Amino acid sequence: MSNLDRRPSAAELGGLAATAARPVLDLLPGKEVLLGESTRVRRLLPTLGRRMVGAWTFVDHYGPDDVWASAGMQVPPHPHTGLQTVSWLLEGEVHHRDSVGSDVLVRPGELALMTAGHAISHAETSPAVHPRFLHGAQLWVALPDAARDVAPAFEHHRALPGFTSDGLTATVVLGSMGGATSPGTAYTPLVGVDLSLAAGADVELPLEPDFEYAVLTASGAADVEGTPVTPGAMLYLGTGRRTLRLRSAAASRLLLLGGEPFDERIVMWWNFVGRSGDEIADFAASWAEHERFGEVAGFPEGERLEVPPLPPLPLKPRGRER
Repeated sequence: MSNLDRRPSAAELGGLAATAARPVLDLLPGKEVLLGESTRVRRLLPTLGRRMVGAWTFVDHYGPDDVWASAGMQVPPHPHTGLQTVSWLLEGEVHHRDSVGSDVLVRPGELALMTAGHAISHAETSPAVHPRFLHGAQLWVALPDAARDVAPAFEHHRALPGFTSDGLTATVVLGSMGGATSPGTAYTPLVGVDLSLAAGADVELPLEPDFEYAVLTASGAADVEGTPVTPGAMLYLGTGRRTLRLRSAAASRLLLLGGEPFDERIVMWWNFVGRSGDEIADFAASWAEHERFGEVAGFPEGERLEVPPLPPLPLKPRGRER
């Protein structure tokens, strides 16, 4: 999915200086953002107080939205560089098409993992006949310098591993947890796990103490290490944890994100991740000139997102926290 903000902010991210070197409990409110003409999302990364969690650098949670009488998701072709997109559906269907020839219908519980690498363009739309509700998360992962110029690729994994314990059903989206390892390709040590809690669940998850973590609630209301986390908020957990206690009085759906703190400095603006403002400007010019990113089949010429105006001032380093 594209960042459809017509005035996207630019920032330098990464580095270890602002990483919590201990366990913390920082509740981060989501920012409501309008995408297109009607779709509203809760932007949880980057947000006030936190810009990255491991290599996770962008998190939008949307829905559940009743799209029965509308076209649903309609995001035309747009570009990406230097990152991976992770599309995770809880309800609905999304048609993914990209410039490397992928043409896939993604359903709940399936991993759609796109590695932009050097450059890619893609589109995400609801099918003409689609389920009534649309609910999911769109996440980006920053690629390290050694991998950020890899050839673009797309992976669609219809079945993912997981585990169960004490009222918890876990699906490992990326990385490893509880003896289960996702087939998705990762370029830095990280993890993403969908957590479904039954009413009355009380469970402890094993964590990597060298990872930093955050939990967002997609539905229901869960208690994370004694802190209530309702939909529209993210709880940042810091590092140094070996376990994580989760409790839920009612059925809830959570997403756990974590990874080794990302020690490289990156620049993120609109749909691009680079290493300098000049590089970002080059990416923007290439898209505007129909270079580098290829074309997405099935769309009329000219039906694509245009580059927003570049910031009038040089990029300002802000680090991992605002």
